[in-house]
Amino acid sequence: MIANLENSTHYNWGGNCDGWVLLPRADLTAIQERMPPGSSEQRHHHAKARQFFYVLDGTLTMEIEGEVHKLISGDSIEIPPMSRHQAQNNSANDVSFLVVSSPTTHGDRVDEAL
Repeated sequence: MIANLENSTHYNWGGNCDGWVLLPRADLTAIQERMPPGSSEQRHHHAKARQFFYVLDGTLTMEIEGEVHKLISGDSIEIPPMSRHQAQNNSANDVSFLVVSSPTTHGDRVDEAL
């Protein structure tokens, strides 16, 4: 089946961010996300899931284990299991990206203390 933003399950997270589940499998998920300027997720890690982020548009700041990476359109980064990380949009424009996780992150997320 062809998946796109029109026919995929949409959800909100972090108050004002969007996610569209393009591939909802237990062994592999693909989600397109949009973060408006100034938004961020809570720092966390996944016990089992390995994640791959690919920036479609804008600039994504990804902090992984204390190291900050700025990714622009066409850049990607892998996050191994147990790696503490936080996605942030520190720019003045929306950032859109794909997140591919194996296995799914459902029930696998551990939030870090604020």
